[in-house]
Amino acid sequence: MSFGGQPPAYQPPPPSEQPAPEGQQPAYGQPPAPVYGQPPAPVYGQGQPAYGQPPAPAQSYPSAPAYGQPPAPAYGQQAHQLAPRAQVPDAYGAKASVAPAIGYGQPQQPALQPAAAAGYAPPAPLSPAPVAGVPALPMPVRKGRSVSVWVFGVLGFVMLALIAYFAMFLGTGASVVGLILAFVPLGIVLFGVRLIDRWEPEPKSLVIFALAWGAIAAIGIALLFDLLLTLAAGRPDDFFSAVIQAPLIEEIGKGLGVFLIYVIGRRAFDGPVDGVVYGALVGAGFAFTENIQYFGVSLVNGGAGELTITFILRGLLSPFAHAMFTALTGFAIGLAARRGAIVAGALGAGALGLLGAMALHAFWNGSSMLGDFFTLYLTAQIPLFLGFIFAIVALRRAEARLTQRRLEDYAAAGWFTKEEVVMLATPAGRKAGMQWARGLRGDRRKLMRSFIKDATELAAVRQRAINGHDAYAAADEQSLLARTRATRAHLLAY
Repeated sequence: MSFGGQPPAYQPPPPSEQPAPEGQQPAYGQPPAPVYGQPPAPVYGQGQPAYGQPPAPAQSYPSAPAYGQPPAPAYGQQAHQLAPRAQVPDAYGAKASVAPAIGYGQPQQPALQPAAAAGYAPPAPLSPAPVAGVPALPMPVRKGRSVSVWVFGVLGFVMLALIAYFAMFLGTGASVVGLILAFVPLGIVLFGVRLIDRWEPEPKSLVIFALAWGAIAAIGIALLFDLLLTLAAGRPDDFFSAVIQAPLIEEIGKGLGVFLIYVIGRRAFDGPVDGVVYGALVGAGFAFTENIQYFGVSLVNGGAGELTITFILRGLLSPFAHAMFTALTGFAIGLAARRGAIVAGALGAGALGLLGAMALHAFWNGSSMLGDFFTLYLTAQIPLFLGFIFAIVALRRAEARLTQRRLEDYAAAGWFTKEEVVMLATPAGRKAGMQWARGLRGDRRKLMRSFIKDATELAAVRQRAINGHDAYAAADEQSLLARTRATRAHLLAY
């Protein structure tokens, strides 16, 4: 499935540069400055790319290679392309042979001067020599992909208030025990999120903000509302608190965090998978702090026996509950982002997702109170969780197909081979690429992993450029193209 269909090709603005004087040529080997909304222009001496297509790769010359590009092969030699030998299926089920280009692994003998021709000639290396790593390369623009330190400062003050709250009502010992045990379900959820977002990890500051918002701000909103409700109408009964109050207030607090991530980090919020990731992270942070409270109260009221039961029920049987609820809100916002919606459109979509999150939260809590817990757990909660997993798998496959389509745009312009696109965009191709890199001298899986991640982000950048809502898409594209070319060169270095 695709999200919103294929968006129309973006219309580039009229060129702003003045034409060069007659007879004056561009700088040797240097492309003109990119115009926003357009892929970079080809290097002087190459044909003009088709309108709306990504740039043709820069041609580096032996005497002055372009930055981040390996030198052009010698006359009569085929250029090396990175592709491990493996049979992997593409997105449409066809088998693609992923094999090195002709001549790979056969380095040229260094040319000898006439005076040295009769002397000793060193043998060619048998396999690639170890490479320390890729040197410092240009990075994509951080604006719109990071959170201000002042925001974390405000969350830090709220965290101090929460620490005082737990110490006052639970005691230091129970709070510490609850804190230690709460790391177990948090680790389980983070591992699951890592599997979902392995090849296009979100910016670290946004990941930390998502966890912090759920663990601090959303918990603070829920506690504050609970205090105000208690002062105004007295303590509500357990059913009202679990089935009505908690789904409404908690999901609003968590959903607000997901929407703030969209506003702050719009350039890192590319689609439904990103929305699910951010929603799950916010939910995981909320469950972490909530578990500290539940575990501490169980220890104080019932000792080790009640604590053990609470830990099994909340920490082991349902660690993904809050992550799953808030993921619905994130999915709706991500779907709007994929379709190129503005902030107002994302807010409306998020409100619809929020209703779904509230309904699922209420059903989950109600099913645990209206009958035998384990029976309802097996017949209702486990099927819901399995449905959530199947939905994630479907979203990942749709994301892989979109990544492959966007990289095929670059392959048509010459930046990648068709075999490399399969290797960079499909699960089977990535697995084959990692196995091939492992067999190189020095174990170059780290370089291959970087190559795959940069190419995946490049596909996301192009999709944002097509949608027309990223002012820094052209700069990001230039940086990522330079990084992928340099990483390929280091993978094939001798």
